[in-house]
Amino acid sequence: MTIKRKKLLKRTGWTLLVFFILMNIVAYFHAYKFTHFSHTTGAKTKSGSLSFGGKMKALFFGISNPRPENKTQPKRPFETVVLQSNKKIECWYIATDSAKGTVILFHGYGGEKSSMLRQADEFLALGYNTLLVDFMGSGGSEGNQTTIGFKEAQEVKSCFDYIQSKGEKSIYLFGTSLGASAILKSLNDYSLMPSGIMIECPFGSLYKTTCARFRSMGVPSFPMACLLDFWGGLQNGFWAFGYKPEEYAKKVNCRALLLYGEKDEKVSRSEIDIIYSNLQGKKYLKTFPLAGHEDYLVKYKEEWINEIKTFLSSQ
Repeated sequence: MTIKRKKLLKRTGWTLLVFFILMNIVAYFHAYKFTHFSHTTGAKTKSGSLSFGGKMKALFFGISNPRPENKTQPKRPFETVVLQSNKKIECWYIATDSAKGTVILFHGYGGEKSSMLRQADEFLALGYNTLLVDFMGSGGSEGNQTTIGFKEAQEVKSCFDYIQSKGEKSIYLFGTSLGASAILKSLNDYSLMPSGIMIECPFGSLYKTTCARFRSMGVPSFPMACLLDFWGGLQNGFWAFGYKPEEYAKKVNCRALLLYGEKDEKVSRSEIDIIYSNLQGKKYLKTFPLAGHEDYLVKYKEEWINEIKTFLSSQ
């Protein structure tokens, strides 16, 4: 091998090493911003609305999302409940006369319990008490951290235990996106047996939803999605590649209603099909043709209410 070729290989090796180190530095900061909300105020940045330059900046440095804060309060009488879970979490308990049971509601990424008020109103109208929950890092709960549902699964259990301690026998869990995935993990980890679960657009695995985040910005997901999950898991104390709600569904033996928007860019239909196939109890799947990763009450209010009503009234 000539001296010139050796120098070329050495230079190439150093270039690749520097590039690899830079990618890891970028991924480290990106993962931190993804799992830690900032203390600034304003609306959450939507990656799909960014300019090309904005997308590139977001790709390299991450998107700073303001800490979710409750925007309003229930219009009817409610009780504020603070529970000690892995973090202190704040909930709103809203009761109705002659209740048929209680529905516990869990929000999605970047949400808070006030974002669940419209759903809670529908459950109350159907005759169910409701408990609206702020996951850690949101609303009135402790910290600014989110683990995209991994550690939030313990908070699902804490809320279930609280409602059970009140003597309630008919307990339903409702969650959207992150909240839905946290429900699946909680049933897997703690063998909870609610009367039923209603889950909207849960992701199949953390890696899959991370890849979807990159695709929504129109940029390749490999290798940054791998690095993002690696550093995000390391920063938050868990193995991100093992976080798979589609696998947790195999431990769900209660009745389940799975809801999905066919235009969802963050969760694929294949992920939903795997989760639905893995659910072990009596199960139902309802899709909304023109809905994306959004609140289904906006475009499909009547259909959503009918599905929920039918599910709650069936055995």
